[in-house]
Amino acid sequence: MSHLFALHPGRQINKGIPELQAAARKSLEFRLANGGGHTGWSAAWLVNLWARLGDGNNANKAIDVLLTKCTSPNFFDLHPPFQIDGNFGATAGIAEMLLQSHTGDIELLPALPTAWTTGKISGLVARGGFVIGMEWKDGSLTKVTVQSRNGGPCTLKFQGMMKRLDTKPGRLITIKDM
Repeated sequence: MSHLFALHPGRQINKGIPELQAAARKSLEFRLANGGGHTGWSAAWLVNLWARLGDGNNANKAIDVLLTKCTSPNFFDLHPPFQIDGNFGATAGIAEMLLQSHTGDIELLPALPTAWTTGKISGLVARGGFVIGMEWKDGSLTKVTVQSRNGGPCTLKFQGMMKRLDTKPGRLITIKDM
């Protein structure tokens, strides 16, 4: 999957270039249809790549593969005998599903699977030093907190809505029902 570096961890393939995103999606679909994604590290890569494409349901399927087929009872990733890439990669992928900031704005819940209807997360750090917390119910944000480590402007995005904030270092901003 190294040919998709521009999608993740890079940022050259993004929502602003839909034709490249479509090509990346086609590549992933072809790879999966032909036997790819069956080891822990490759399932973890799939979580991240699907998340960057905004496809939470496929990202969640990759998490399921990782946990049911590639993880030992102690939750260490298996790729005989042991490989930590799946563990670290899956954790990064879950963060990508919940928050993305690689294009400059902070996108909230960009790849939320339909199965994760309600949830809460805190301590995710977006580029620029913005510490984000979120609560959601029925797929809609009910609360967002932003604390800037450095101060300065940030733009939050959620399902087509946008909110611009001017932050001060250390100050906590709470937004209800974005």
